[in-house]
Amino acid sequence: MSYAGPEFETPQPRRPRRRPLALSLAVLVPGALLGWLVYEGVSGAADGNGTAAAASPRASAPPTASSTTADDKAPSASLRGKVVVIDPGHNLTNFRHPAEINRKVDIGTNRKECDTTGTSTNSGYAEAKFTLDVAHRLRTLLERQGATVKLTQDGGRPFGPCVDERARIGNKAKADAVVSIHADGAGAGQRGYHVILPGRVHKGIADTRRIAAPSAELGKLIATDFGHATHTRPSNYIGHGTGLDTRTDLGGLNLSKVPKVFIECGNMRDSKDAALLTSKAWRQKAAQGISEGIVRFLRG
Repeated sequence: MSYAGPEFETPQPRRPRRRPLALSLAVLVPGALLGWLVYEGVSGAADGNGTAAAASPRASAPPTASSTTADDKAPSASLRGKVVVIDPGHNLTNFRHPAEINRKVDIGTNRKECDTTGTSTNSGYAEAKFTLDVAHRLRTLLERQGATVKLTQDGGRPFGPCVDERARIGNKAKADAVVSIHADGAGAGQRGYHVILPGRVHKGIADTRRIAAPSAELGKLIATDFGHATHTRPSNYIGHGTGLDTRTDLGGLNLSKVPKVFIECGNMRDSKDAALLTSKAWRQKAAQGISEGIVRFLRG
């Protein structure tokens, strides 16, 4: 702001003294400005306690979704503390041990063979190979959810285990859920999946009264999610279209003290079902469907 008037006349410039002053200012002002910027930068880099502080608003901004890397992604812990036992039906080398697998064991309601060889597709793809493959895929999916997963057999046994031992493995693990994986061997034209539920048994060493209801709930969830994941329909020959079948003649169910079901994923003797069962991509879908049912059951 400039003033004009008697008290504030505009002074005449004195050229000899002005040049040195301008030169001094030209030197001093940038230097002072630089010093101020350095001071602010240093004081802004730490607070009063020497703790590092944000140097700029950009540095202090929270990370955006786009800044998250793959390393930040971790497995879900939704099933942490839950135990799941997967029971891959039969064993690839059962046929080499007929005496052992034909030995009768007590299942409460009666005595039955220790195990069987299982079935196969017409082209020779064995049920035991199918069940172990799906079991491995299912284990991976459940472990990603944080569950502790145990298998009743992992291809390292010469035969079995027997049906009573399969039940004991789940009981000993105090499993929150047990699923026995199978594929059926019915006639051609009989298609679809079904889940076998334990009936109410209280006889001899078998007592399913406590687990019948939760097992039924587990089975219903698996049946629903399996159908959605695989885009297949419930059995057209068992369960009257519900995909559910209740039985009291299976030792693996009768002797279980924890929620347990069997799933027959399809009919290996039907060519259309066999085409699905022998597909790796479809087996992954089968594992996904079973997994989703188990997860829903365990989350309540």
